[in-house]
Amino acid sequence: MDEVLRIDTVSEHDAFYHKENLHPLVSIMDFDGRVPEIYASKMNFGFYAVYLKEVMCGDMKYGKHTYDYQDRTLVFVAPGQIINVDINKDYKPQGYALLFHPDLIRGTSLGRHIDEYTFFSYQSSEALHLSERERKIVLDCFDKIKYELERGMDKHSRMLIASNIELFLNYCIRFYERQFITRNEVNTDILVQFEKLLNEYYQSDKPQTIGLPSVTYCAEQLNLSTNYFGDLIKKETGKTALEYIQLKIMALAKQKILDNRKTINEIAYELGFKYPAHFTRAFKKNTGYTPNEYRMQN
Repeated sequence: MDEVLRIDTVSEHDAFYHKENLHPLVSIMDFDGRVPEIYASKMNFGFYAVYLKEVMCGDMKYGKHTYDYQDRTLVFVAPGQIINVDINKDYKPQGYALLFHPDLIRGTSLGRHIDEYTFFSYQSSEALHLSERERKIVLDCFDKIKYELERGMDKHSRMLIASNIELFLNYCIRFYERQFITRNEVNTDILVQFEKLLNEYYQSDKPQTIGLPSVTYCAEQLNLSTNYFGDLIKKETGKTALEYIQLKIMALAKQKILDNRKTINEIAYELGFKYPAHFTRAFKKNTGYTPNEYRMQN
């Protein structure tokens, strides 16, 4: 098994690329063709990292999914993620990186809302592709952070740096929404695959052997990260992926309840509920009736 190179601090990352570090918790790095002395096939960071790649530079993947970098691409990495890197030996990195440690944003508005930026858990194949205008906005945000680092620290610096990182991440939310729209055909195809996956799930013995289909299970079957899959379904349908699954299950439940040959307990187990009481509670929450009441009324 390949050894994982662990880089815990922003300072260590800057040193890895032979760059001067201006702040131990945050850095804006210009790669300008510099390469580290060694490459590790697997890396793990103790901080958040956002890479703006501007040239073809080899492959990087999370898990089994490879992404071949294109021009003007943003890739987001959260603390603790394992990154698999396969770099061409002649490659000279071009682009920028924003690195910030969780300690920098602790107690700030960004620190309270960092989990809402779900793209930090996307796979590298779900990276954000930028237009030229979007790239300029990204670099403008980076420049503001770099300005604060270069002018020296005062009592306002941490707040201003955290605010500019938050502004940058909010722009990325907008850019991702644009990408979801421009890839509408691809997204529609995923929605069709999702519906097919649920149908096939309930035509098999998986409900009895696995239980209720989870969002994570569906995302994995479609080769997507859980967060990207959830965000895509929300954009396409207005419902969360979990709500979509629950509505599918309730629609099946209504059909089965009308078959008087089956007891409510049998139907609950067929749908994947471990306990019939859980099925009754979920059904009443969805329809306003218990399964028995629904059967009697219909």
